This record gives sequence, structure tokens and C-alpha cells, in this order.
Amino acid sequence: MSAAIEIPGANVTATALRRVAMAEGPDDRAFAFDPQGAVTLDVFLAEVRGVAAGLPEAGCAINLCEDRYRFLVAFCAAALRGHTVLLPPARTPAAIEEVLRQYPDSYCIADIAPASAPPRLHVLPETLPGHDGPMPDVDPDALAMIGFTSGSTGTPKANPKTWRSLRISTAQNVAALRHLWPQGEVLPVIATVPPQHMYGMELSVLLPLFAPVAVHRGRPFFPDDIARALSDAAAPALLVTTPVHLRALVESGVVLPPLAGIVTATAPLPQSLALAAEQRFGCEVREMFGATEICIVAHRRTACEEAWAAYPGVHLHPQPDGTLVEAPHLPAPVALADLVELRDGNTFVLCGRQADLLEIAGKRASLGDLTRRLQSIPGVIDGVMLQLDVCDVTGVGRIAALAVAPGLDETTILEALRQAIDPVFLPRRLRLVDSLPRNDTGKLPRAELLRLLA
Repeated sequence: MSAAIEIPGANVTATALRRVAMAEGPDDRAFAFDPQGAVTLDVFLAEVRGVAAGLPEAGCAINLCEDRYRFLVAFCAAALRGHTVLLPPARTPAAIEEVLRQYPDSYCIADIAPASAPPRLHVLPETLPGHDGPMPDVDPDALAMIGFTSGSTGTPKANPKTWRSLRISTAQNVAALRHLWPQGEVLPVIATVPPQHMYGMELSVLLPLFAPVAVHRGRPFFPDDIARALSDAAAPALLVTTPVHLRALVESGVVLPPLAGIVTATAPLPQSLALAAEQRFGCEVREMFGATEICIVAHRRTACEEAWAAYPGVHLHPQPDGTLVEAPHLPAPVALADLVELRDGNTFVLCGRQADLLEIAGKRASLGDLTRRLQSIPGVIDGVMLQLDVCDVTGVGRIAALAVAPGLDETTILEALRQAIDPVFLPRRLRLVDSLPRNDTGKLPRAELLRLLA
């Protein structure tokens, strides 16, 4: 099979091939696995052809599959029919309905029929059909997928990705992680994040397609489930997770098999947690920086590094209200809300977001730092600080907070905050809740937070 991406050190370029293979590697390499064993690449491709034959003639495909292997089959089967895959920000009926309103010619693919079945639903059969044939290929400039932002800062936005851009960005990820497993071997990957999220897509869907990687078909959630999934791997695996899951693992005391490494994203990773995880599990913890709009563009070993190392060819241009990002896989520069400070050697540090910066009574703070101080209070399991949309008579948005803190009351938490932050940034509204409405990747949709504060 001809490779469509070359990785000569720092240079990552797409070839001029008009069409490119849908997957890379020998037919008999492990592509996916579960407790029953491995599925080889040739079996996967046969099932892609079989499922593609039964899909609608036209339209976009909303991929709702929970099983990661079946998600991959459905993703590639839709591509084989020339259909763009849509990845809604959530798999709730409301989120699916909104995507269907924007793309009315769409159909849905699921491995299990949801309780509230959307229109034009295609449910995969229990036994996937398999068809022989040549290696499926795609037009590199065809639209492979449209990912939607999570809505944590407002309304979800659509972000189209071509096959060419996905292959180039995947090559960058492979180059950043390649030192974690021996040359010539297949790396097992276990992911706690859903494949519908861009981070999950990059490291648990695109990696097995374009690199010597085999992915676990499940999405373990609790520490014991993660340990069992890791024990299914034939070699030390890469754990793709989030800070929320990683903290639960560290605090659970669960014993994990040897790991090739841990990768985390979707929320800031405290250095103390990164260090504790490295010491606890005896492997490197690599934090990735990216967004649905740009994919992953930088990484760092958070336990011992403050600055992020941008991928080769990635250039960041600070702006008054954010950062302009140039990258080999982006057709044009993309503006992010993140504020950065450039350092030597194409490295940078994050300084928060313009929308998170607060100025009250001539004093400044960031919501990220205030949230970290809330979460560091003994007895607070989880928490978040936010600024409300409605301004008071002074024109300043009020600060509010939600906390998960069994055994504590509002007065105790406010007194602890008073010792840690300037009084002007104390939350005017503090509500104790049983849990925060984190989505599949640990993010907090703003609309859900406001609902809890209402």
C-alpha cells in the first residue's frame, strides 16, 4: 500500500496522489481488539465494504455508534459511499435534532437503536456483513467529516475536515508519540473519550487507520473498567484519557498493567496530577493542546514542562483577543480565543482566554485560576467559577460558582476562598450540587451551568 504521508523528521507533507488509501499497513496487522482477541485490518476493510453496500444512496451520516470498532466501520463505510460524517457535540436527542435541522438530508448510523429514534436511522446488524474487494480509497480533498465544538463557551460551531488535512494532522500526532512504542510493533490504544469528540477522533479513530495502532473497541469509564480494558492489550498500551478520568485513576488505588504512556486533553492538567500519575503508573504523561477548529497542534510533558512545544510547521501569532494558528493541515489560519506568550524554540505558554479574564475594581484575575483555587479547597471534589451574562448596575458581570463538596456548606467554602482570592472576585452566588454536568470529555457546557444556577 502506498503511504500518503511522509514524516521525515520535521517535514510533514501530503503527496500529490489524486486518491489515497483509506487505511495503512499490512492486511494481517491488528486493527482493533477486545477481550475476545484482535480484528485484523483485512477483516475491518471487508466489513467496511459490506456496511457501505447497505447505506443510503446520498446524504451526510451522523455517526452515533457507541462501540468504537463499529464507529470506525460506519465512518469508513460512509466515506466509501462519498458521504460526509457529521459528529454532533453530544448524542442527546436535542443535539442530534439541531444537526438534522442544519443538514436536513442527513441519516443516522447507530449500533443500537436509541430510545428516541431519530429519522432516517440506519442500525448496524449484530453481525456485520463482509465483502471482498480492493483497498478502499478516497479523494484526499473530499470532506471527510464535520466536527462541532462542545458548546462550553456558547453555541456549537461546525468545523469541516478533509481527508488530506486529517492525514497530515495524524502524521504530526504519530511523530509526537512515536517514541512511546518499539519500532515494528503495533501499539494498543485504550480510550476513555468518545470517538465523536475531535480528540477521541484523532487518537482513537485516525491513529489506527493511518499508523501501526490497534484500538480497543470499548470506552471504559470507571477505574476498574479501565484496568480490565488495559489487560486486554497484547502489549503495554497507550491510555487516551482526560484529567477527570486520570484523577479518578490516581485516587482509586487501582493497579494497572504496564503502560506505554498516557495522553490527556480537553481540560487543563494540573502539574501535581501529572507528576502523581507518572509516579503511580511508571510512564510518561503527555498533555496535548488543540481544539476542534485546529486539531492537536502542540504537546508537553506536564510533570516537568511548563511550555508547550508546537508541532513542526505550526506557527502561533498572538492577537489582542486570542491567537492566530497556522499549521500544515489547515487551509487558512484559524483564530482561537486562547491567549499565548511565545517562548524560544517554537514553544509557548498559555495565558488563558480573553473571555476568562476579569477586571473588577481595577483588579485582574482569570476564571481558570479562580476555578483552580476553588477545586483546591479540602473537601471540594469538583467545582467551577463563571461570570454571569447579566450585568449589575455597575456594568460588571457577577461571579458565580458551583461546587461538589459533600460535608461542606457554602459558608465554609466562601471563607476558604476569602483566604485565597481577592474579595472582589468572591462568588456572589454559590450553589452546592451533587455533580457538575460534565460531558463525555469532562467539559462543562455553559448552558447547563446556567441552568443549575437559575
